[in-house]
Amino acid sequence: MKKTIQLSTLLFFFGIALFGQNNDKEIEYTNSSEALKNPEKVYKLNLSNQEIKITNEQWKLFINLEYLNLKNDHLKDIPKEIFSLKNLKILDLSGNDFVALPKEFSNLINLEELFLNDEKNLKLPETLETLSKLPRLSSLHLENDNLNNLPSEIKKLKSLENLYLNKNNFKTIPNLKPLDHLKILDLRENEIKPELLDQKKLNFGFKILL
Repeated sequence: MKKTIQLSTLLFFFGIALFGQNNDKEIEYTNSSEALKNPEKVYKLNLSNQEIKITNEQWKLFINLEYLNLKNDHLKDIPKEIFSLKNLKILDLSGNDFVALPKEFSNLINLEELFLNDEKNLKLPETLETLSKLPRLSSLHLENDNLNNLPSEIKKLKSLENLYLNKNNFKTIPNLKPLDHLKILDLRENEIKPELLDQKKLNFGFKILL
C-alpha cells in the first residue's frame, strides 16, 4: 500500500513538472527584460521591430530556446552567441542589414525553418553555401528579396522540403529537380509569364504555388 502511494505521488509531481514545461513552451516573450528573469524557461522569444537589449553573453542563457524572431531589428551583424543555441528550430532574420550569414551559422544543427525575407542586399550564393551545412533545414523563406534567379548553391540544400520565393522577380520556374525532398515551391506574386502558368500541372515531383 505504501509503495502504491509513493508511486502515485511520484506520478503526480512528474505530471506537474511535465505540464509546467509544456505550459512554458506556449508562452511567447516579447520583452527581453522579462525573458532574462528565467531564461532557461524561455522557448519562444519574439524581439521583432525593436532595439535588442541582450548582451552577447546573455544569449547563452537561453539554453532551451526553440523559436527566435529578430525581424526588422536593423542588425548589421548576428550575435555569434546565438549560434550556440542548439535547440533552436525556427529563426526569423527578415528585414535586417547584414549581407551574408557567418560560417558559425552552421552550428545551428537543429534549425528547421529560416526566414530571410526582405533582404535585398543578401549575398545569396555565400548564404546558401552556409545553409547547406544545416542537416535539418526543411523550410527556407526568401520572399521579397528582389530575386530573378537562384544560384546553383540552392541544390546543395538536400533536406529542403519547402521553399518560399513569393514577391520576387522570377519569370520562369527554376530547375530544382536535384532537391529530392522538396514538396512545395511557392512562386506567388512573381512575374511568371501567362503561357508558363500551365507548367505547374507538369510533374516536377513537388507542388508549385503560382
